[in-house]
Amino acid sequence: MPLPSPAPAGGPILPGATLGVLGGGQLGAMFAAAATRMGYRVEAVVESADCPAARHARRIHVGLLDDPPRLLEAARAFAAVTYEFENVPVAAARALEGVVPVRPGPEVLFVTQDRGREKAFLARHGFPCAPHGLARSAAELAAVAARVGFPGVVKTCASGYDGKGQRRVESAAQVAAAWDDLGPGEVVFERWIPFLHEVSVIAARGLDGAVVTWEPSRNVHTRHILDVSVAPSGLDPAVVAEARRIAAAVLGALDVVGVACVEFFVDAAGGLLVNEIAPRPHNSGHLTIEGADTSQFEQQLRAVCGLPLGSTRPRGAAAMANLLGECWARGEPDWQAALATEGVSLHLYGKSDPRPGRKVGHLTALAPDAAAAERLVREARRRLSRGAVD
Repeated sequence: MPLPSPAPAGGPILPGATLGVLGGGQLGAMFAAAATRMGYRVEAVVESADCPAARHARRIHVGLLDDPPRLLEAARAFAAVTYEFENVPVAAARALEGVVPVRPGPEVLFVTQDRGREKAFLARHGFPCAPHGLARSAAELAAVAARVGFPGVVKTCASGYDGKGQRRVESAAQVAAAWDDLGPGEVVFERWIPFLHEVSVIAARGLDGAVVTWEPSRNVHTRHILDVSVAPSGLDPAVVAEARRIAAAVLGALDVVGVACVEFFVDAAGGLLVNEIAPRPHNSGHLTIEGADTSQFEQQLRAVCGLPLGSTRPRGAAAMANLLGECWARGEPDWQAALATEGVSLHLYGKSDPRPGRKVGHLTALAPDAAAAERLVREARRRLSRGAVD
């Protein structure tokens, strides 16, 4: 029986339609897998043919983000376009919008791919964030640092992730050195927040403005890279409710159609400060694949296609542990030992080069409570390498 045809313009995009995803990493691959399962076709616009999305997309287009005429021509076959990373050229997204719906819209990209614009958005809408200021020169940075106060963090406005493009500073002398290291260009100086926890809220917003949020996850980082996420977070219920409320409000203020992650710092008094916004599925949301009725990737599809959003009800406590290239340091990981751990699932991204610091997969665990889920996922990862210590 043939698949149904896409609905007319303005209606929901139904199974059988072709969707475009900008980016070929693991987020694009998992989106393509979820969409394919639901009867859609996915074509990915990628930088390299050797990418995770190539394993699940019906077709890949290499290099089109730098070739506007070819990109627009390919997009005419798409019912909608979404993306799996925010460093998409805004000009390309705006050009695509003239041909096909782009969800989330280009202006969401414009705000969130630059720390300065993102901080200005948060301040303008009254969302809580760390005291900060922008600087475009060494002199401006010194003045901002003196006003905001020490200790602080200097961050490049663009192209920073997993701790890259930022330096912690304790004094004016260190500010000058940070500018020498990170400048020239616009930077943000932020007051250092002595937070107790980092939590993230994955949320989805539909075409009709409806918003759903998942249970916030508590995140643990190692060397500035997300290591383990656990949900529920164990925070006071009032803090959890406020985090979900703020996340939903952020998506509304940005007019997001799709999935986004709002990262928070939680201070000693239980106060919340927005750290970053990612306008796409997020590493900390991988535990929703097994841990919730609807995964973040299926929800991205539902939102982008104008379908009803799915339930975010948890299926139990869940934990996710990233697998980095270091897991291969002793040779091929012992997959059997890891998977012998009850309640654990394995996701590998198909990356050909498991170098240190590179995310190549993740493990998830479900358990009756958060402590047990975290213990299980850490134990499974430890078992990957005989003699390794988590």
